[in-house]
Amino acid sequence: MIKSKFSIKDLENLSGIKAHTIRIWEKRYGLLTPDRTDTNIRTYDLEALQKILNISYLKNAGIKISAIAELSSEDIEVQVRNFAERNNKNDHAIQELKLAMVNFDQQMFQRVYQSSLDEFGFSGVFYNLFVPFLEELGYLWQSKTINLAHEHFISHLIKQKVLINLEKLQYEQPQYQEQVYILFLPENEMHELGLLFLNYELLKRGCNTIYLGASMMLESLPFFKNKEAIPTFITYVTVQPTEKQLPAFLKQFDKKVANGDDIELWVLGQLAQKIKEKDLKPNQLVFKGISDVIGQIPDLVKS
Repeated sequence: MIKSKFSIKDLENLSGIKAHTIRIWEKRYGLLTPDRTDTNIRTYDLEALQKILNISYLKNAGIKISAIAELSSEDIEVQVRNFAERNNKNDHAIQELKLAMVNFDQQMFQRVYQSSLDEFGFSGVFYNLFVPFLEELGYLWQSKTINLAHEHFISHLIKQKVLINLEKLQYEQPQYQEQVYILFLPENEMHELGLLFLNYELLKRGCNTIYLGASMMLESLPFFKNKEAIPTFITYVTVQPTEKQLPAFLKQFDKKVANGDDIELWVLGQLAQKIKEKDLKPNQLVFKGISDVIGQIPDLVKS
């Protein structure tokens, strides 16, 4: 069911404007007119959500709230479009993605994506639009502003775009066959958008990759040591293994996969940043993000 009523806390989480400030703006400028429940609690509709997102965008662009308050809702939308055409396009696109997600609007998502793709190309869309949006998505989930249906809806659409662009590269022969990058997620880890995009970036640079995807058991990985190409294993940890389980996971990789050989494991993702130096073997590296991994690729395969 489409969410059509929002609390003032929802507006705060989605727009970044504090609930206290929204109340002041309502009283001083009449910017929003919320409905009230029987117990006098404010509720807002989708039109109010869109308006506060637009106000937030203009405020971040440097326009004073007193000037915004003098504009009609239609004029606010015109100002947003004008500013977005000149600058801050990514900020506006992220706001539109939020609306598309909350309203389960596939057509809006497609419009935002295509507009950004025409300007930045797919890598630019992922780094400039999807990455900051997904970071906010995590916060919106934690604050219960959105539910699992919203997360699945928007994540599926983003994943679809990554897969479409991946397929175009998979017809090309890798430039560098001696090294193979094995991409996998640990057991019970299902968040694969980052790993999928990393696979795209590696293939774009002529690398030889094997993508294994979500929830792989370590016992299945030693098979790739018997191939002619030298394997480097890459994993992405978002939820599993937990922070407490990470040291054991690294030990198990060293025992079950590396097993005395100089086989590297590259780890990135939100939880990877919590790994302590003392828990890493010499052949295990932690990366802050995808761009850092790409920087580790040999020059001869870079495009």
